[in-house]
Amino acid sequence: MAGFPSIFNDVIGPVMRGPSSSHCAGALRIGRVCRDLMDGEISHASVLFDPDGSLATTHESQGSDMGLMGGLLGWEATDRRLPEAKSHLGKNSIRVEFTIRDIGAVHPNTYQLILNNPSGTCQVTALSVGGGMIEIIDIDGVKISLAGDYFETLVYCQDPDLILQQIKERVDHDDVSVHPGPDTIIEVKSQKFPDQAVLTDLLAMKEVRLIRKIRPVLPVLSRKSMELPFLSSQKMLEFNRDRGLALWELALLYESLRGSIPEEEVYEKMRQLAGYMEDAISSGLNGTEYNDRILGSQSPAFKTKMDQNQLLGGNLTNRIIMSVSAVMEVKSAMGLIVAAPTAGSCGTIPGAVLGIASGMGLSQDHVIKALLSTGMIGIFIARHATFAAESGGCQAECGAASGMAAAGLVSLAGGSVEQSLAASSLALQNSLGMICDPIANRVEAPCWAKILWLP
Repeated sequence: MAGFPSIFNDVIGPVMRGPSSSHCAGALRIGRVCRDLMDGEISHASVLFDPDGSLATTHESQGSDMGLMGGLLGWEATDRRLPEAKSHLGKNSIRVEFTIRDIGAVHPNTYQLILNNPSGTCQVTALSVGGGMIEIIDIDGVKISLAGDYFETLVYCQDPDLILQQIKERVDHDDVSVHPGPDTIIEVKSQKFPDQAVLTDLLAMKEVRLIRKIRPVLPVLSRKSMELPFLSSQKMLEFNRDRGLALWELALLYESLRGSIPEEEVYEKMRQLAGYMEDAISSGLNGTEYNDRILGSQSPAFKTKMDQNQLLGGNLTNRIIMSVSAVMEVKSAMGLIVAAPTAGSCGTIPGAVLGIASGMGLSQDHVIKALLSTGMIGIFIARHATFAAESGGCQAECGAASGMAAAGLVSLAGGSVEQSLAASSLALQNSLGMICDPIANRVEAPCWAKILWLP
């Protein structure tokens, strides 16, 4: 959610396979939504890409097909079968066809799908907007906005007034909206699906033709009446003036309030992600193989040279290089990685934080706190800018990750919140150079650095 980003939805994650979070993870989430719209049964899916979009030439090579097919099969991104998803379609009696034609796409990563099963048809237009985040913008010719951060109930009807009254009286909801179209769709956003008895009663009404249910695809739900103490670093510093919290503690507080979950749960969620990152580095150092990639496995040889003291001095720097390479090699071999904040930059944060932590002999708890610190910096970037290369260029990914990693390294060294912000700003400046708007005509910092200090 652009207005109220989540560390686990928007910044550190998703857990995924494949070379691109927008092309692979986003596609899988779109496929999962489509499967739910068809009540878990799909016999045929026609997928259309616009010739002027990015997917027309990259949908196969960058893993969109793999992700979408996995989603249509109902798989999680952690499923080891995901790289072979295409071969499993026939076993599940699902036929998928891809067509390139003008669909009037408004975004480079636009998916238009026509879904069929014995019970009916559904047409969906969806966007993969970067970092694994998605937006469903049209269902059956009805304009809608659905991001996968709620339990969604769609009630197809002809006369919504009476239906609205029933829903508002009987369903515990966060939001109810009416979308006119060939069939009017009443969209109900909630923290759980309505009771089946309510749905049965609604379906019995002559005004209701169909009800579809969509489960959330994001790890942290949104909710109504959300209030957060800060959404910029300046507000965070003001909030923290008399509290003296560390950056990782501020991240715990933010995500707890954002997701309405206990701080202990936030911490454990980050522990799980840290474990995935550790496993990715370990897998990379053990060697990876994949036919369809340009560079082969290099990190194992780097480790051998480092263990034999055959590299130039700089043990900590060498550990970062080795760890970053290991994660990127796992990604290119369709192994399991954490997009942090994207798959294109997935090696930067785990490579830097875990590499330094290993070199300094620090515990996993130090790593978790450092990752929470990186996530807090990422919140400000997600709020005020973008991680999406489609919108901001490739340095939006790697530049953002470097600024986030810098804060994590300061956290590992026991630095202050102010030092973490300064390190992030310096890293961003050195990633992008003096290329953006000047501040007070002094040309001393690019706009990426300004992001961290905007009120």
